[in-house]
Amino acid sequence: MTTLSIGVAAPAVATFRSTKVTRTRSNLKVSCVQWDPEGLLGRPQTGHLARLEFKRRLEKDAEAREEFEKHLRQENERRRALRESREIPDTPDELIEYFLDTEAQEIEFEIARLRHRLDEEFFSHLKFEIGQIRFAVSKTENMEDRLIELEALQKALQEGTDAYDKMQADVITAKESLTKVLTSKDINATLLEMLERNELNRSLLTLLDENIANASRVNQKEAAAFMENVRSAVLKYLTV
Repeated sequence: MTTLSIGVAAPAVATFRSTKVTRTRSNLKVSCVQWDPEGLLGRPQTGHLARLEFKRRLEKDAEAREEFEKHLRQENERRRALRESREIPDTPDELIEYFLDTEAQEIEFEIARLRHRLDEEFFSHLKFEIGQIRFAVSKTENMEDRLIELEALQKALQEGTDAYDKMQADVITAKESLTKVLTSKDINATLLEMLERNELNRSLLTLLDENIANASRVNQKEAAAFMENVRSAVLKYLTV
């Protein structure tokens, strides 16, 4: 049997809804988006039909697909270099500026990397600064802009940390569930019992996919085939 893969704290994997904060010299743009971690689908306003057409073109056009994959490799390399070049801040004030200067596509990664720093002390500090500006007797335009930035950042980080924590909990639960299934003498009976206890979820399927891929990569065909059957059974119960 192949080794179980858990993947805890793997940044920029899970998808979650958050608030995009874009900082510019001339203006500020804040918008709610459904996260596309790798930025493959472009901005939301391009439209669902446009995305489907783009996907169909990639499937049919080998040259376009190759160019797109090249672009992805270059973009991934750019992001990797950017991540490695950034210095992790020491204080809450510096951490606020760090996140305000983070590209929208990198917010997920940075939340995962710095989750231990996004604690009650940090959020209290952020809330205090927001309060100072919000209840100031007189506000300048820069202060108003700063308030919008900080409120958007607060929303993004709160939603992001909540989603990240849930993802981690789901992964841990999925590992326990997978162990229970793979060591069961009657897989169908175990899955039925887990279904009744609401223990089956998509995280379990994701973990099975990872293990199937790992088994296939090291040529453990029997293990891969076994887990493919388990995956089919899990999927059947999930769609009941």
